[in-house]
Parts: sequence; structure tokens; C-alpha cells
Amino acid sequence: MLIHPWDAPHDDAEWQEWLADHDFGQLVVNGPPGEPPFAQPLHFAYDAERGEVAAHLARPNPLWSALEANPSVLLSVVGDYAFIPAPWQAPDGVPPEHGTPTSFYAAVQLRCTAEIVDDPEEKAALLRAQLGHFHPAGDHGPVAPGEAPYGRLLPGIRGLRLVVSEVRAKFKYGSHKPESARRRTAAGLAERAAPGDAAVREHHLRRAVTMAPARRGG
Repeated sequence: MLIHPWDAPHDDAEWQEWLADHDFGQLVVNGPPGEPPFAQPLHFAYDAERGEVAAHLARPNPLWSALEANPSVLLSVVGDYAFIPAPWQAPDGVPPEHGTPTSFYAAVQLRCTAEIVDDPEEKAALLRAQLGHFHPAGDHGPVAPGEAPYGRLLPGIRGLRLVVSEVRAKFKYGSHKPESARRRTAAGLAERAAPGDAAVREHHLRRAVTMAPARRGG
């Protein structure tokens, strides 16, 4: 993933806060020799303090043998995206249709080492971590081996603990564009109001404000 300096996160807090609200991604696992990688959609819970991801998948999932052969994986999360038409991005003094269309989006990629968890108590602990994220109100039954309602389901899954070794994050929202193009893009997003446009517009304005001092100073 190419990350220009103006698209890089300002600090770790920026991507960590974004990731806390974007908890569904693609787990990319190396396939067997001569085969393409596995790409598994999944919900997950990221623990910033521990630098770990908690997840689980069904025991019959075909990626387990690939994980056992090579535990190096990539968890890819993309969100808050929108297509930006050419006229919104056109520089001053050129025909609007001569602008360059592009995509705005946020992306976080976590390079991890996968640990498969089969011990019933450890699996239950991973599930409790996920439910603590997705069910903060606690409106679910107890998660413990041998206890209803989830105890009987534990043998049908395997836990995944992903230990994060590297993070690459990108916030591509046109922060480096001239002020006129940024204003035009913000207005276009507000007027179009397609699904996702409001979140993209918020990032576009936020990133432009934060980048402004550096742009003026340099």
C-alpha cells in the first residue's frame, strides 16, 4: 500500500481511534504453494494496549492448514470511502472535466503472527474479549466451557490470537490539495449525500485543518 506523506496518520492515536470503530476486515493468509492467498472476512476485537487481535472462525474453515503452515498474516481494514469526481478536484484555471477523479478512503493493515487457540478456557477468554467489544451492555449469556448457552458451541470453533508486529495506516482525503479544490470537494460531498459521504467529508475537513499549519510553514 502506497502511503504519501500527506496521507500518513498524524500519530498512532489517529489510526487506533479509527480502528476501534471499524471492526470488520479481511484476514489474508498465505495459500499453499501454487495457490492464491485466502481472504477471510471476519469481525475482530483489537486491543491497542496488548497489540493483539481476538477473533474466531468455524472449525471446518479451510484456512486452518494454511495458518499452521505459515502463521504470518495480514489483517486489512478499509472504510469511510467515496469516489471523488473529476470536476471536484480540478485545479483553478483549467476546465472542470480536466480534473483527476480519485478515491478517498481510510485503510489500516496489521501485520500479525497468528496463534491458533484450541484450549476451551483460552477460547472462552477470546470470545469474552470479543463480546466485551461488540456487546458492551453485557446482554449475552455466560461464555464458559460446559455452561449454557455457549459452552456446547465451543468445540465447533477455533480461536485466533493475532499478535501485531507492524501497522500501516493511510487516510487518503486530499489533504494536500489547494484550498479551492478542498472547498469544492467538501461542497460536492455535502450535496451528493450518498452513503458514506458524510463520514468522508468529516475526514476531508478534519485532515485539511490539521495539515494546514505544516503546509503554511513549509
